[in-house]
Amino acid sequence: MKGIAKGLGVTLKSFTKEKVTYAYPDVPLNMPDRFRGVQHFDPDKCIVCNQCARICPTECITLTGKPNPDPEKKGKVIDTYDINFEICILCDLCTEVCPTEAIVMTNNFELATYSRDDLFKNMEWLNDNNTNVRSENTRNPQPGGKGGAS
Repeated sequence: MKGIAKGLGVTLKSFTKEKVTYAYPDVPLNMPDRFRGVQHFDPDKCIVCNQCARICPTECITLTGKPNPDPEKKGKVIDTYDINFEICILCDLCTEVCPTEAIVMTNNFELATYSRDDLFKNMEWLNDNNTNVRSENTRNPQPGGKGGAS
C-alpha cells in the first residue's frame, strides 16, 4: 500500500510540471546555431577547385567542371555537383575548405525518404536548399534588416 501511494505521489507531481515534448511535425524545431545540417550550394560562386571532393572522408561528393566557353575568361565552369546523403556524415569539412564559400551548412535536417535513390541530391536541389543557412555563413546583410556575422 505504501508503494502505491508513493507512486501516485510521483505521478501527481509530474502533472504540475511543464511538458517537455514537442509538436514536431506541426511546429518546426529550432536548432542551435552551430548545428550541422544539409548543405546549401551556390554554383555561381564555385570555381571547380575540387577541394570539397578531395577532403570528404566518405567520398560522397562528385564535382565535375568543363573549360570556360568564353575564351576571355580563365578557369572552369561547373558541370555537375552531386552529394550522396546516404553516406554523407555532415562533418562540415567541405564547407571549411571552400575558398569561395560556395558550399555552406544549413539548419535543415529532414531527409527522410522511402527510397535510398532519393538521397542522391544534385546541384539544383542543393541550390534550392537555402531556407535556414547558418548565420555565421552569411557575410552580407540580408534585406529586411537582418545582418550576418562579419
